[in-house]
Amino acid sequence: MTPLKTIFFGTAELACASLTALARNSRYQLAAVVTQPDKAKGRDLKIQPTPVKAEALKLGLPVLQPMKARAPEFVAELVSRGPDIIIVAAYGQILPQSILDLPRLGCLNVHTSLLPKYRGAAPIQWAILNGDAESGVTIMKMDAGLDTGDILTQSRTPITETDNAQTLHDRLAGMGAELLLSTIPDYAEGKITGQRQPSEGFSYARKITKEDGRLDWSQPARTLWNRVRGLTPWPGAFALLSGEGKQTMLKIWDADVVDAAGGSQGEVLRADREGVIVACGESALRVLQLQREGGRRLRAGEFLTGHPILPGTRFNC
Repeated sequence: MTPLKTIFFGTAELACASLTALARNSRYQLAAVVTQPDKAKGRDLKIQPTPVKAEALKLGLPVLQPMKARAPEFVAELVSRGPDIIIVAAYGQILPQSILDLPRLGCLNVHTSLLPKYRGAAPIQWAILNGDAESGVTIMKMDAGLDTGDILTQSRTPITETDNAQTLHDRLAGMGAELLLSTIPDYAEGKITGQRQPSEGFSYARKITKEDGRLDWSQPARTLWNRVRGLTPWPGAFALLSGEGKQTMLKIWDADVVDAAGGSQGEVLRADREGVIVACGESALRVLQLQREGGRRLRAGEFLTGHPILPGTRFNC
């Protein structure tokens, strides 16, 4: 069987599992890996490759990094490589019609939601933020819209109480790679007919910002628990603790929901080695792991040894 000449578009860590799976499968000949340009990151603003570029270089694959995917000279470069199929996963740019029309088998996308739900940039985080019971992966044939193409296959997974955005991300990355490899052969042979997405029932998972991490103690504790889980590890949930005429920002890494009576919203009801219990609009949130700015991530008992938090202290709503 002649390998399918494949071009892979991806940038984020999520895409690496799919890239590696394709590279290690003899059915596919990777003609190029396309990723976003390198960026300055960290406190020292050191230029770093994208996760996909780093993985591609380890695999010995050619890498292309156009500033804009729609640039005519880049499209011409793709034409010269003659792909049979293009695979896209967490790339970060919308592809123009000139690229969508290029490969004879079209462009397939690995999307980490059960489309049509959660089109857009942050489906994993919003599934947890909204308290969904399940998530999944969709392999979609791309069109010019934002995640609006025909659905080829889907795979589902429950969102457990121990999941956060990182654990769900890692599970969906692996599921996406597996589903992609099982989908392409049948799709290429015409055994899979794409299903149009319904015009209703979709939602948009907008990009997450740092401000999304702020905890509003007037909300139910379960809503805040979902926020902590949905925004771990980035950007992280945080709260402002009042005391001694100043505010201290604390990053909340882990928490759970407890029943607690009394106290006003944002008030610390108890603080001991079992956690810091804070009154919410409904029930209470028990903070299990937290971190001061510039400090280490600590369990509540360790944190309180060096930074006592007294009952009656208030977090700003």
